[in-house]
Amino acid sequence: MRPLSALALSAVTVGAVVFVGAAPAQAIAHGWPVPEGKYRFSAKLTMTGIPNPDGTTRNSGCSGALVSSEWILTAGHCFHDVNGARVSGPVPYDTEVTLGRVEAEGPGGVDVAVDEVQQSPVNDIALAHLEHPVRRIKPIGLPKSAPRVGETLRMTGWGALDGTSEQPATHLQTGLFRVGSVADTTIGVTGKAPSPSTSACLFDSGAPYFLETRKGPVVVSTESTGPDCPHFVEETTARVDVAADWIHDTIS
Repeated sequence: MRPLSALALSAVTVGAVVFVGAAPAQAIAHGWPVPEGKYRFSAKLTMTGIPNPDGTTRNSGCSGALVSSEWILTAGHCFHDVNGARVSGPVPYDTEVTLGRVEAEGPGGVDVAVDEVQQSPVNDIALAHLEHPVRRIKPIGLPKSAPRVGETLRMTGWGALDGTSEQPATHLQTGLFRVGSVADTTIGVTGKAPSPSTSACLFDSGAPYFLETRKGPVVVSTESTGPDCPHFVEETTARVDVAADWIHDTIS
């Protein structure tokens, strides 16, 4: 089981920057590459200088989605103190968000720093405030109703492509998932396409699961935790509808 924390990239010697640490969800294993120009609200979060209890630091990453011109929806456990406790307020370590392109590096899109974080009072969701507004990318829609068992959701994420990789994907990935269970604050999802083993992987924490409607995509949940990827069993994702009032109050 992947623990609830942002994932690390790689390890180096103690005393220097250390790229290690517990983490849950990863990138999409057995998914599809996203075509250029699609799902531009999908966010890649890159964290640097995360403190470790022994005085060293590490780098890591998460995924997310633009929900207003100034706010990114992601996993609450992506922002924490040296002991792993979730934090609100000034961003606890340098975090940069990449939006609007399907390649991690290259032209187009926008890269902007995070300056503030707010934690959901009900589940593993956080809102990351951008240093300046992003005006040319349409945010994903917020839900107005509860999720239902059997619904098909799409997820986009920047996680690793398999369970052995320690690097996030260089190209945005996507896959389809079925809602298998609905609890008070979480949803259980399983892979549907391109494979029953399509699953979240390292660095997918905070990635959006969304409905594709005639009016556009509507976020239903965000990646929280699950088994090592790839797998065939349920992944635990955080319901967005139960935090909708808090989200609207925070971003307004």
